[in-house]
Amino acid sequence: MTEPTFPSVAVVVPTHDRPEMLRRAIQAIVEQDYPGPIDVVVVFDRTEPDRTLESSTPRRTVRVMRNTRTPGLPGGRNTGIDACRDADYVAFCDDDDLWMPGKLTTQIDRMRDEPDVWLSTTGVVIDFDGERSDRPSPASELTVASLVRDRTTEAHPSTFVFRRSALDTIGDVDEVIPGGYSEDYDYLLRIAKGGRIFCVTEPLVVIRWGRSSYFATRWRSIVDAQRYLMAKHPEFESDRRAEARIRGQIAFALAALGERREAFVEIIRTVKRWPLEQRWPVAAAVALKLVSADRALELAHRFGRGI
Repeated sequence: MTEPTFPSVAVVVPTHDRPEMLRRAIQAIVEQDYPGPIDVVVVFDRTEPDRTLESSTPRRTVRVMRNTRTPGLPGGRNTGIDACRDADYVAFCDDDDLWMPGKLTTQIDRMRDEPDVWLSTTGVVIDFDGERSDRPSPASELTVASLVRDRTTEAHPSTFVFRRSALDTIGDVDEVIPGGYSEDYDYLLRIAKGGRIFCVTEPLVVIRWGRSSYFATRWRSIVDAQRYLMAKHPEFESDRRAEARIRGQIAFALAALGERREAFVEIIRTVKRWPLEQRWPVAAAVALKLVSADRALELAHRFGRGI
């Protein structure tokens, strides 16, 4: 009897100065029960590649390389994508996250059965400084209409598994987006405009959030990136609730920067578009110095949420 063949999967892991977390992330990937070949592509951004991570067995390889594109996360992802053009599927995993057992097999099995699915995601387990909370995927599929209203935290890039042909169709991760912030969200929107996004409900990836989170205090990048996304995707302006959500996030970031006047301008715009948007009262509290931005963000993260 002929041995069944399984699609090849390349996993792109961008990294920057987190060696211990990186090793755990790689281990969780290569120990997946998926019977097909897995090629882990570790992309070092602005740091020297650690060649001791490289390994090769019949079904598992680990390669390391430098980011040859724009410095930052989008360039790192694109460098990895460029290096695995022969793979049938491409997955993402951030260097501080952990795939749980069965994650890859579950997604690939479903994608093989439904060839019009371009991207698969899963639910997640949020680990905030050691406190864990399960976040099952709230939807079975994501669309442009649903994504503009709700970023869907559970659809984290470390859960992403793409059909390689889908990446060839939509092109590179956006390296122009300010500070690289929300590049994954932009990619989700672009994918949703071309094909289906299927969500596995079960939490299958541990996502680490904490005070050391890369974007936790990059408020200016957040303001600029959110305005960039609104200009790039007209679907936000055509949906009142969607625009209010983005403006509420901008208002919070401006309040965190101490730019009170600008924050209240965005708060007013938010209220005009959708007064029930929950972010503007939080932004107002930060602008009025009733609570610090760090404290508000910490409380949100403890409940497995973002601002």
